[in-house]
Amino acid sequence: MAAHPLSRRISDVLDLRPKAPAIEYDAEWRTWGEIATLARRIEALDDAGRQVGILLRNTPSHVAAFLGVLLAGGTVVVINPSRGDDRIRADIESLRLPLIIGTDNDLSTLVAPATHTAAVAITGLTDAPAVTAADEPTSDAGRAGVAVRMLTSGTTGPPKRIDLTYDMLARSVIGTNFDTAPSPTEPRRGVAIVNAPLVHIGGVFRVLQCVCEARSFALLDRFELDRWADAVRRHRPQAVSLVPAALRTVLHSDLTRDDLHSIRAVTSGTAPLSAEDADAFTDKFGIPVLTSYAATEFGGGVAGWSLRDYQKYWDTKRGSVGRATLGAQLRVVDDNGTPVADNQPGLLEVRPGQLGPTGDWMRTTDMARIDADGFLWILGRADQAIIRGGFKVMPDDVRGALESHPAVQGAAVVGRPDQRLGETPVAMVELRATVEADALLDHLRMRLASYEIPTDIAIVDQIPRTPSGKADLTAVRGHFDTVDHA
Repeated sequence: MAAHPLSRRISDVLDLRPKAPAIEYDAEWRTWGEIATLARRIEALDDAGRQVGILLRNTPSHVAAFLGVLLAGGTVVVINPSRGDDRIRADIESLRLPLIIGTDNDLSTLVAPATHTAAVAITGLTDAPAVTAADEPTSDAGRAGVAVRMLTSGTTGPPKRIDLTYDMLARSVIGTNFDTAPSPTEPRRGVAIVNAPLVHIGGVFRVLQCVCEARSFALLDRFELDRWADAVRRHRPQAVSLVPAALRTVLHSDLTRDDLHSIRAVTSGTAPLSAEDADAFTDKFGIPVLTSYAATEFGGGVAGWSLRDYQKYWDTKRGSVGRATLGAQLRVVDDNGTPVADNQPGLLEVRPGQLGPTGDWMRTTDMARIDADGFLWILGRADQAIIRGGFKVMPDDVRGALESHPAVQGAAVVGRPDQRLGETPVAMVELRATVEADALLDHLRMRLASYEIPTDIAIVDQIPRTPSGKADLTAVRGHFDTVDHA
């Protein structure tokens, strides 16, 4: 069977300039040839195009293993090695995969001796993987056409896997003409910075985008302010991507315009970012913030701001997440599925461009409105609305009001059962400066209706977050459950 155009593009780039730098990690460059060595060893292990679990971490060896499965036409089953040992073991047991790849430490800790699953331990890029064969290999027919079974963020419940096809990813990182687009003949100039985790669609997208463009990149195992800023100073990228939590960290840091002078635009997605924070970032650094809207189910982004739109429309449409991108179609419908008029609120439906011209409309749980110019506003998650004594409270409104306080680094808001009112909002807050809960309540009373004021504010050292940087609302809810039963 002929290789998919995405697999061919990866192969072409790996062979383009084997001695050229590909990935900088821990202050050391790895070449495209070194990446190719391990990738092709993994490809040989999965020559039947099976499902392959990878305990993904942000290292060059894990990137190479990921690419190797795609070279073979197989399916990468994303396993997050940071979810907690018991949950990971249960996940692996239920998957019953023919092959699992990870570091020796991860495999020995998280993968119980399994008679049905072969284990592949990876170390350095030029070291041969150590294979522990299965005693009774499980049969696996593969998932035809599926490149990645990606975990959702798990913001409100257990993460679930979404099938991302080779076509979807190719449309995202190469373009709609992926089947005829020629491979690069020269490496791209400039060095990108990848700080999104590979266990999230943002990390997968950015790594594949760099590879398919033959662009070298600095890989960080996570966002950490000093290391990120050092990479920006050294590599002088023109564009960077920061999730809202990271953007707020940069905003309230001691970094100056000189530190970020090369950057022409910052893209931000995965979670809501207030217009106030976006404007504050631009005022401080002189850099436009281009917000976007994406989901794992879409295979990436479906709406966002272009620099041209920002320059023309931001003053009048601030707070929007931009217009449809990558061939996506957007509409807002009422509870009966009937499209509503411009600027009217309702549920957002999306026909992602990544699915091609024959894709179906996908109903989201996001409340939204779209204006006559096609700009999209996300109003909040319909399934997270808190009904307090008959009044609807949108958690994002409360969160945004909390985060507008200069001492607040981040906030998360959930509903807590109440015998009299049904539910009341409660908030978890992470601070950058000392402030009392009463002072936060005074701040909120100037900005919110009385029924929107949280009945409890927990000040914590760090809000639990998912790999994408969103607040883990299940963990936040669990915190208040524990307090209630204490």
